[in-house]
Amino acid sequence: MNRIINFEAQHDRSRSSAWLVILALLLVVGLYRPAVSAQEAVVLVGSGSSVPAPLYTKWAEEYNKRNSAMQMRYLPIGTSEGIKQISHGSGDFGAGEIPLSAKERAEGNLTELPAIIIGIVPIYNLPGIHEDLKFSGEVLAEIYLGNIKTWNAPQIAKLNPNVSLPDTPIKVVYRPGGKGSNYIFSEFLSKSDAKFRSQIGISPSPKWPVGSPAERSADMADKVKTEPGSIGYVEAQYAIKNHVQHGLVLNPAGHFVKASSESLTAACRAVEAPTWDKFGVSLINAPGAESFPITSFTWVYVKDGGHDQRRAAALNDFMNWVYSNGQQVGVDQGYSELPPQLLANVKTKISSLR
Repeated sequence: MNRIINFEAQHDRSRSSAWLVILALLLVVGLYRPAVSAQEAVVLVGSGSSVPAPLYTKWAEEYNKRNSAMQMRYLPIGTSEGIKQISHGSGDFGAGEIPLSAKERAEGNLTELPAIIIGIVPIYNLPGIHEDLKFSGEVLAEIYLGNIKTWNAPQIAKLNPNVSLPDTPIKVVYRPGGKGSNYIFSEFLSKSDAKFRSQIGISPSPKWPVGSPAERSADMADKVKTEPGSIGYVEAQYAIKNHVQHGLVLNPAGHFVKASSESLTAACRAVEAPTWDKFGVSLINAPGAESFPITSFTWVYVKDGGHDQRRAAALNDFMNWVYSNGQQVGVDQGYSELPPQLLANVKTKISSLR
């Protein structure tokens, strides 16, 4: 009897184990159902970062209204794990904020496609402080190295001269290993501070010397919101929708910028123009007065080939929807859509995938 998710007989143990992870997660959340006929719906399964999880949840809600024969589900299990799953042929796509390595592209036959533009923002909880604090990459790096320990430290006070900062210990909150937001944030800190670059570096699994972990993006927002004196980093929509204070960040042009649709798009345009084909490029510290410096794509990771005919058709349908109606859904949720020139090139790339 056919199943919605087709587990092909195989001798590759790593691929089988990866599929078992997906199956276990599907069983937990009640998304896996045995098919009752050959005409059963194709349910596309994506897995990866929790950073864009609210977007994928909304995409699934809207996409699944279109055609009962083609459905989509998304499992937020972390960027690194999402890449691992799709590399092993488990699921239909991955998602996250880590650019693929040349080895991952070659061995997994993977391609990363920018899905939408995001911004990672520093969030904090300082009762009585109603102003939006200003941060530089160097100051954030020193906080996460444990060298700046109180909120009224001279380095923070210098950036915020008109704010009466309290003598409150800073409670650092970080994400555990394998997370896309770690990669983005550590890249920004590494490019901003030589000490951080040499001691920690760019990684989805930084060895943070201080602080306490928050497993998911939502957990990070909740933890900072409920713990006075804390600081963390999340995708901008988590801060906005959870009403968590988030600061302005100094960009390479010398301007303190708030994350917004305009400032994220400005960063994308500054890096991608004029060719609009650098799909796996970093948007960190993009040039331009209006560019938010901790900007990134969140990517969709797809295999080129290896799908049966029905799943390939369903995946192609979903991807084309993402880069048409899905972009407007993202905008409605507060995300920044891809500029038209980049969108056109991504669609061309999709048409070449098998």
